[in-house]
Amino acid sequence: MRILFADGLSDSAVERLRAGGDECVMKPSLTADDLPAHVAGFDALVVRSTRVTGPAMEAGTNLGLVVRAGAGTNTIDCQRAAELGIFVCNVPGRNAVAVAELAMGLVFATDRHIASSTADARAGSWNKKAYSSARGLYGSTLGIIGMGAIGLETAQRAAACGIKVVTEDKARSRSVRQRMADIGVVTVPDLDAVLAAADIVSLHVPGGPGTTGMVDAGFLAKMKHDAVLINTSRGEVIDEAALLDALNSTDMSAGIDVFADEPPSGTGSVDSALARHPKVTVTHHIGASTNQAQEAVAEGTVEVLEEYRTGSIINCVNLEQAPHRTATLSVRHYDRVGVLASVLQEIRGCSLNVANMSNRIFAGSQAAVATIDVFGAVDQQLLDAVRALPDVIQVSAFEA
Repeated sequence: MRILFADGLSDSAVERLRAGGDECVMKPSLTADDLPAHVAGFDALVVRSTRVTGPAMEAGTNLGLVVRAGAGTNTIDCQRAAELGIFVCNVPGRNAVAVAELAMGLVFATDRHIASSTADARAGSWNKKAYSSARGLYGSTLGIIGMGAIGLETAQRAAACGIKVVTEDKARSRSVRQRMADIGVVTVPDLDAVLAAADIVSLHVPGGPGTTGMVDAGFLAKMKHDAVLINTSRGEVIDEAALLDALNSTDMSAGIDVFADEPPSGTGSVDSALARHPKVTVTHHIGASTNQAQEAVAEGTVEVLEEYRTGSIINCVNLEQAPHRTATLSVRHYDRVGVLASVLQEIRGCSLNVANMSNRIFAGSQAAVATIDVFGAVDQQLLDAVRALPDVIQVSAFEA
């Protein structure tokens, strides 16, 4: 398999892939504009921060897989990839600790004005009085918006500092609820209640249409007048103009790691009124950028590529989670060559589209069962035709 790396990955991860027979080409200086001219002939593309556009994927004549070495995939045109039949996979959860550490670092830095006091000292100014007004964090309340892997790690670290953690009460898995209980997270009825209670609000939500601009003027108006806003999630989550207004008209402050209009690669110039604001502590989208996290993400990236090499897909974000189907056919059959081909031919003859299917072998390898999700009307004629096929034991249909 030929793999193009448009961002760096650890040497040990790359050597592991090469040992498995893969050809790994390292071009970490590529930009989004460069990709279309370099991706042809590669089976897989690995990126971290480099944007992957539709034209880049269209130029990938052999491209079947794009791997985001990290969790978020907002820098990849997942919809165009889906239209082209290209898998987009990520590596979720491996950088949760690193991002949580930065979130808490921004909490401390904002409370103690660390960035401003450092800048003053470097400029030759000593002003103890100006920096002796920290509120302190013990006994304060942190509201977490998005209690996924990163939110949970942030909650654990905050609780260890004597900070009360609150979040919105919503449906969650049993394991997440147990972890929240172990940490001591308190649930409140809704988002408004989180914002009203929190001295600090930390955002840990995914990007996308459902969260773009969620931190708007209305959201900010529901926060305490002297609250701190922390964002290590996605830049587009915040309406930056609304946040600037709030910073100018209230005692709010912020710690920001991500911006809506960041440079497309790791370096570049920034012209951001929000980044320049004296009440904002800024980092350079480095939430996942620790050696520990990068090694963990690299290992997860290799796992995705090794599975793909064997025909298996893990962590895919652009497959339908609930396939479009009107019925499911369950076909029990003898494990013989050509049985499924005959079944699919009958389905095609009835103008049904297969949305999803699997075939599992019974113990002893004498019989199997095919589960076929279809879109279209399943009638008795189709069922009779499939039952009449050689080596078919039984067929059943279930409405969606």
